Amino acid sequence: MSLTETTLFDVVMKQYAFKRRAFFTTFGTLALLQLLGLLFSIGGSGGSGFLSENMSIDLTYYSGDIVIVFTILWTFIAAIFMTTKAARYDDYTFVANLLSSHLANLLFLLTACIIGGISAVLCGYLVRIFGYFSDGLTMGVGLFSAPLEFVLSVSAVTLYGLLFATLGYLFGTTIQLHRSFMFLLPALFVGAMIAGVVSGHDDKVKAIFDFIFLESHFWLFFVKVILVSGVFFTVAVGLSNKMEVRK
Repeated sequence: MSLTETTLFDVVMKQYAFKRRAFFTTFGTLALLQLLGLLFSIGGSGGSGFLSENMSIDLTYYSGDIVIVFTILWTFIAAIFMTTKAARYDDYTFVANLLSSHLANLLFLLTACIIGGISAVLCGYLVRIFGYFSDGLTMGVGLFSAPLEFVLSVSAVTLYGLLFATLGYLFGTTIQLHRSFMFLLPALFVGAMIAGVVSGHDDKVKAIFDFIFLESHFWLFFVKVILVSGVFFTVAVGLSNKMEVRK
């Protein structure tokens, strides 16, 4: 027997360091998706116009919204990959348990969301700079924002990424129980939304999305995301325990 005692914190940190190296290539996918988002944003993220007898005004909106959407999509997909059988088997190289593995996964996903949030917001500045030099951007919030606004923007994108990352983690864990859930869960989700709208409960469906996505107070938004993400992650951990028993 080894006389060296290890704590849960030490094991989690070792697994976390391993996962940073093992999943490092996923950040290349993030860079490609954000580059694709930049290309889609070159022509502007939206526009409007005004026409009268003596005047014609065309407005083009430049923002990093498309890049942010692609970044959040990446966090969702990256979380699914972390639940695959190959990723789980890599943890067997450590003297660890399911709890340490899940905590290490959560730390990596949080790191990925922070990196994605920072890079997505910076890409938004690149879009504004392009709009300034190509179309003479003269109105709006300007090319750069105040430091506090930058921090809030990064925090918001990071939280959205964490929300969808934990959802992807739950989705990926459920798929590992049975492959049919890969098609069954999206079908149930879309079907439930359509049924809610058709049955006249579209206001309730809208309220579910507004509960998080239209929250105007940052700290309430923070609490809501942490609570919902915690539920997703806890359910995923519980399902993985069932999966280990089955196997």
